[in-house]
Amino acid sequence: MSGHVYILGSAMIKFGKYLDRNIKSLTGEALDLVIEDCGLARDAIQAAWFSNSAWGIHTFQHCIRGQVALSANGLEGIPITNVENACASGSTAFHGAWTAVKAGLYDCVLAVGAEKLYSEDRAKTMQGFLAGMDVEVVADQMALFAEQERKRKEKEAKEKGIEPPPEKPGGHSVFMDWYAIGARRHMEEYGTTQRQLAAIAAKNHNNSTLNDLAQYTFPQTVEQVLADREVSWPLTRAMCAPIGDGAAAAVLCSEGFLKRHPSGRAVKVLASILQSGNLQGPNDVSSRSAGKAYEAAAVGPEDIDVAEVHDATAFGELHQVEQMGFCPVGEGGPFAERGETALGGKIPVNTSGGLISRGHPIGASGLAMIYELVTQLRGEAGKRQVPGARIAMSENGGGTIGRGEAAMSIHILARP
Repeated sequence: MSGHVYILGSAMIKFGKYLDRNIKSLTGEALDLVIEDCGLARDAIQAAWFSNSAWGIHTFQHCIRGQVALSANGLEGIPITNVENACASGSTAFHGAWTAVKAGLYDCVLAVGAEKLYSEDRAKTMQGFLAGMDVEVVADQMALFAEQERKRKEKEAKEKGIEPPPEKPGGHSVFMDWYAIGARRHMEEYGTTQRQLAAIAAKNHNNSTLNDLAQYTFPQTVEQVLADREVSWPLTRAMCAPIGDGAAAAVLCSEGFLKRHPSGRAVKVLASILQSGNLQGPNDVSSRSAGKAYEAAAVGPEDIDVAEVHDATAFGELHQVEQMGFCPVGEGGPFAERGETALGGKIPVNTSGGLISRGHPIGASGLAMIYELVTQLRGEAGKRQVPGARIAMSENGGGTIGRGEAAMSIHILARP
């Protein structure tokens, strides 16, 4: 393999709800921004990896998505690889681009992801989330969960001497139920509390007030998070990522290309890992992938100065903080409640606001994580800057297989 791979440019658009725009438009904005950031012309890009998960569901663009989106924005005639890996699509596109440069196939490549999840047809949005699970077994799993939830509510009502609340149809994706199951197991095994989950959510909402590109930019207290509408106990709405649209991109280059196009803002990629989960056995894809990333980068969890992890819910962050080795398994709740993952804490996590507040347009999320970390390592994060940030880590999971994520991508980056 060739020498080091660098991120020469990184960009994202403001995440939000864009009913009046299409994927081509979102992609074009991110492409313009990343080209501007790295100071290159479009013809410097030798290959591209395009990330998207739900375009086919929403408008039937099931194939050649990258060719359609990029050619509409003046980038065509080059190899374009289409990437779909559920919520890990963006980071998987980044990994594909990194692999090609590392192998010496290209000197300068693009990874770009765009997604439109917000729709007036809510059924299409929900179908997109279902597609990230084994569709032949998800119905049985959710039926079992629904029965467990009914019994829990009946028991709670009996203890309070009241009638159980009426059943409410839908209202959230099955992934929220999946995270709720994990949170309950963690609470039962380690004594984790709902308030600790609320502390994580409040932290991320408050971080997003310092990020103009976040979908949500309003603060939240722990009490406000707890008082919000219940989605799937113990998760309230404020603990869950919103539905939204967005795009993000990165330009990666070889060491030789960087010497020919010198930049004091290029960020080095120390490790890029892509793994898959297990249908049977333990839910270890996160810790397994983190171990490989640390080994490849020749660092440990104690060396990470700032991290972006996959917090589709507050419990997602708690789980991944433990799996990345930032604290022992079972101690993620107290770790967060003490402020160890806040700005100024031991290991600031999700300084961007995370998926919970920055937003989670699936195909763009992993590349938005890269953007935040590049911004931190360049020292350009403004009021949310982690002082002296030297090494950063992203963890981005996608879909579910068995008890864990189906896809897992981890990156470790180093400052210029």
